[in-house]
Amino acid sequence: METVSRSALVTGISRRVGIGWTVARRLAADGWTVDGTGWPPHDDEMPWGGESTDPEFPGLDWTAADLADPDVPARLVEAHVAEHGRLDALVAVHARSSDQSLETVTAAEMDRSFAVNTRATVLLVQAAARVGVRRVVLFTTGVHRDPMPTELPYALSKAALQGITTSLAAALAPLGATVNCVNPGPNDTGYADADTERFVAGRMPLEPRWGRPADTAELVAFLVSDAAGWITGQTIDSDGGWGIRSGVAGR
Repeated sequence: METVSRSALVTGISRRVGIGWTVARRLAADGWTVDGTGWPPHDDEMPWGGESTDPEFPGLDWTAADLADPDVPARLVEAHVAEHGRLDALVAVHARSSDQSLETVTAAEMDRSFAVNTRATVLLVQAAARVGVRRVVLFTTGVHRDPMPTELPYALSKAALQGITTSLAAALAPLGATVNCVNPGPNDTGYADADTERFVAGRMPLEPRWGRPADTAELVAFLVSDAAGWITGQTIDSDGGWGIRSGVAGR
């Protein structure tokens, strides 16, 4: 067993244009040893599709993991510590996406989305706390800023995760660990059609563009660093001002 100076577990690493992939690469470039997980069958079901090969780059040890299984979160943390001797940072990027409105939403999809997006994340935090994690970064979506009426299971499960951030932060504070939540806003990860791309870019307050995974990776790199040791219980919108666009002239 080799003990490293800094090690991270990053979930939601799949497509190379995605946030999870970019975050993991940034941490590896900063000298972190990174264990990563993803679940390609979910991408395969989505309109954007999955990739033909597993994620791979120097500094990453990746494994497929279905977080719908309630036993998987603890196993991932235990395996990480067995390999590296410690877990310094947990970055939970993973998300199950589904397009269901109030008219079409099903109990099965709500349960599945909650299991992956919310329950699995809380269980990951629980397991990480047991082994002395120092930094936890969760991911939500912009539902606390904008309604998402056509993606109810996704919006519901991510809103619940954002809402529990302060409680998780309070639970881990006596351990000296921080818990924060990131809303990356509209991000260019290859899922939007041309009309949506133009519409969002034209209404972005700071620049006429979508957010990029690298923008989010910059924030995550800060939140897991020593410099962020006095920041906890926060939901941070790294969205180019998307959440305040209604108050910006011309947007």
